[in-house]
Amino acid sequence: MCRIVMEIPDESLLALKILPENAGSELRMAAAVKLYELGRLSSGAAARLAGVPRTLFLSRLADYGVDTFKLTEEELKRETRLG
Repeated sequence: MCRIVMEIPDESLLALKILPENAGSELRMAAAVKLYELGRLSSGAAARLAGVPRTLFLSRLADYGVDTFKLTEEELKRETRLG
């Protein structure tokens, strides 16, 4: 496993209202959500990056304004025909 060390300005933590001891997990979650949103990671891979179970990751997406399920227009049409 790769380990990354970051220096985060105190004012950034204050602005984000994050305690220093929670900064790592908060930033991992934010990175995982963004990479999932961009389609760079699956939900399972993003959950592993965030260090949480997939179900918890999926339930936290709404906290970041990200849709849990992303369907293209064509996929949505196909799904509505099946239902």
